[in-house]
Amino acid sequence: MHDRDILISGGGIAGPALAWWLRRHGFSPTVLEQAPAPRPGGQAVDLRGAAREVVGRMGLLDQVRRAHTGTRGMAYVDAANRRLAGLPADLLGDSGGAIAELEILRGDLAGILHGVTHPDVEYRFGDAVTDIAQDGDGVKVSFERAAPRRFDLVVGADGQHSGVRGLAFGPESRYVRDLGAYVAIFTAASRLDLDGWELMHSVPGRTVGLYPVGQGDQAKAAFWFVSPPRDDLRRDVDRQKRFVADTFAGLGWEVPRLLAAMREAPDFYFDRVGQVHMDRWSSGRVVLVGDAAYGPSPLSGVGTSLALVGAYVLAGELAAAGGDHHVAYDRYELALRDYVAKGQGLAKANATGLIPRSRAQIWLRNQAIRALPHLPWRGLVGGGVQRAANAIALKDY
Repeated sequence: MHDRDILISGGGIAGPALAWWLRRHGFSPTVLEQAPAPRPGGQAVDLRGAAREVVGRMGLLDQVRRAHTGTRGMAYVDAANRRLAGLPADLLGDSGGAIAELEILRGDLAGILHGVTHPDVEYRFGDAVTDIAQDGDGVKVSFERAAPRRFDLVVGADGQHSGVRGLAFGPESRYVRDLGAYVAIFTAASRLDLDGWELMHSVPGRTVGLYPVGQGDQAKAAFWFVSPPRDDLRRDVDRQKRFVADTFAGLGWEVPRLLAAMREAPDFYFDRVGQVHMDRWSSGRVVLVGDAAYGPSPLSGVGTSLALVGAYVLAGELAAAGGDHHVAYDRYELALRDYVAKGQGLAKANATGLIPRSRAQIWLRNQAIRALPHLPWRGLVGGGVQRAANAIALKDY
């Protein structure tokens, strides 16, 4: 075994999952995370198909099930909170539809992965990679805070706005395709009894959602909206919140209460909705995994699944190749390309349903959902999600 000392930049989902598998295969991973601690918050994420199998092979299914949000379905409501259309979680199978049978908050899943890796994996929080210099024997990595250090390999698991990708592959603009919308997510108290249902309220170009989290009256609020991109929003949280408030001003339902809660929300998340496309996921000794390489966007519903499966395959191929990154990286891409393509293909169709552009689209969406339980071929509707979730046969490494 060679190339054993591996830096993983990114402590979210893909990074710790990769570290777990690398340790199992005898490598020495170090996880670097720019945040001062594991990041809380984020939206509810679904574990579908092959990703659930990966979690099962890690022995973590029981922990994940205990952290389940308790979500039983999704319903669209009008301004008076009258239900217009609903979709139970089990209607289209455990990997079909808008909600998988196994749903967990992103922050809870990240916490589980950190908990099972930190006893055996070196974590360095509050730092970031600033330079990567490769040579025949390894990679010299420079950091914002720590002294430079050499590694055999470097993995970018640092999300859609990956710093490692920027250093090794070039500007983000080459790889991130804009999908025309923004999303904001934060924790808020709900005066509604959600009873395990995600409630969504749509007007043309804007949708607001409340997601149960299984913790009393606490819920996740999500604001999705169509808008041209703005360069002044990237790192200014106060400006981001004002932008969301201005965009949704005047809407009814729970919107005024949620906007008031947003002002003080400590876990506010805001980002442009984009999808990552790259011809290659590796450059020399540097490789990308998860959203940094092939982020399908939150609209797809499979971003976490791609990250978990990608981590499993990358670690397994490195082990199978005895640490030879030339061989392993090629096999990693070959194994994942079709799975990634199918997952990314879900985003466009989901965007129309989640953020309809007109009242006609809203009406058609609601009518389709209302009719779905009565259709004998309803399984075909969720078939695309099922096929995408299971579009890879996992090897036993």
